[in-house]
Amino acid sequence: MSVSILIPTALRGLTGGQSSVVVEANSAGEALKSLAALHGELAKHLFGENGELRNFVNIYVDDEDIRHGAGLATELTDGASLMIVPSIAGGASELPELSREELARYSRHLILPELGMEGQRKLKNARVLLVGTGGLGAPLGMYLAAAGVGTIGIVDFDTVDSSNLQRQIIHGTKDVGRSKIASAKDRIHDINPHVEVVAYETRLTSANALDIIKDFDVVADGTDNYPTRYLVNDACILLGKPNVYGSIFRFEGQASVFGAPDGPCYRCLYPEPPPPGLVPSCAEGGVLGVLPGIVGTIQATETIKLILGDGEPLVNRLLLFDAWTMRFREVKLRKDPECPMCGTHPTIKALIDYEQFCGIAPAADDADSQEAGEITAVELKRRIDLGQDIQLIDVREPFEFAIARIPNTTLIPLGQIERRAGEIDPKRETVVYCKVGMRSAAAVHRLKEAGFPGRLLNLKGGILAWARDVDPSLPRY
Repeated sequence: MSVSILIPTALRGLTGGQSSVVVEANSAGEALKSLAALHGELAKHLFGENGELRNFVNIYVDDEDIRHGAGLATELTDGASLMIVPSIAGGASELPELSREELARYSRHLILPELGMEGQRKLKNARVLLVGTGGLGAPLGMYLAAAGVGTIGIVDFDTVDSSNLQRQIIHGTKDVGRSKIASAKDRIHDINPHVEVVAYETRLTSANALDIIKDFDVVADGTDNYPTRYLVNDACILLGKPNVYGSIFRFEGQASVFGAPDGPCYRCLYPEPPPPGLVPSCAEGGVLGVLPGIVGTIQATETIKLILGDGEPLVNRLLLFDAWTMRFREVKLRKDPECPMCGTHPTIKALIDYEQFCGIAPAADDADSQEAGEITAVELKRRIDLGQDIQLIDVREPFEFAIARIPNTTLIPLGQIERRAGEIDPKRETVVYCKVGMRSAAAVHRLKEAGFPGRLLNLKGGILAWARDVDPSLPRY
């Protein structure tokens, strides 16, 4: 008989991250022995020296406890589902003890009946991975450290910029120019020296995501781009890890918990990403500084509840927050049976190329940028200095234009680009720019779709690239 054995999160590290294993067996005992043969480290967790099932492990066959039937001799039917459920009562003794100093530090937790000593020890025993230490990762890291989460992993490859300080409160003015990993690690240890910080100063990719995530109990997603968000989702589903999701833009935020056994994943909510340039990033569209603090704190709350195994996590629910109107809304989510990642018959069984999935082309070098419809800031400056006839179109908003601009530029905000296309001379070569190059790429696309006959180039990296590579006197924002 072919049967499926469902592996609990606590044991998935011993099955290579698999959440289920299919074996051939006629009884529950045979199924477990086949599982142990495939994954040898599981044997000592399932069976004692006498070969009997350990008393802190419960086995269910099609939702029925085998202890109330024939035990390990319980017969199985073809396609049956066998579930391993470690006993809660047997796990408490394995939790780490709290020191005298920790008892004083966490005293306000300890007097909460819902948390108490056991809950605090669960927090100390937990391992949480933060993907990013930006706007969302900052409050996440600080509050999880303060709460006593024993091990916090951090994945980040960026450095602290002065523009981060308006919202990324884990970093300070003295940290500008430092790596975010180093800055965040120092701040977390300052908040709570009992926390172990595991740093991964690298970009999370399809090549390293599974190796990094597999050692953690919960993943908190603080990413700010679609490729990494889908990567985190897929890696969590493949490894059976809960994914605490948050996202922010301008005044609005979202939060949910993906990857729970009966809950949806991010792909159930958004099967496909929007086309590149359609949704501006926070660097393009801005963000109210306190917003990531609110959403990140919600994520920290959800993470703590998952560790404790209590409360009502945001599974099958999407929390929406509008800071400008100070309104929360909640909508229901459902697991999509057709989801290619977590559905009944998943078709995605390994990590993919997420840049390609999100429609983001590999970065072109200077030699072929123009072939790709782009021009670098250095090349644009060279051609202007040569006296070539180039018209510059800025598609940012007027308030951004007032902050910084390239000389001899015409301002046509992106929302007006089709209506005002007649103001652009099709006989002159045109370079379109914005802050970082996303809106201007969308403007070029819209003009071409509308039949604009002239030659259009997008300024790669936008005015920030111009300020960095050509005119450092320009203010950056």
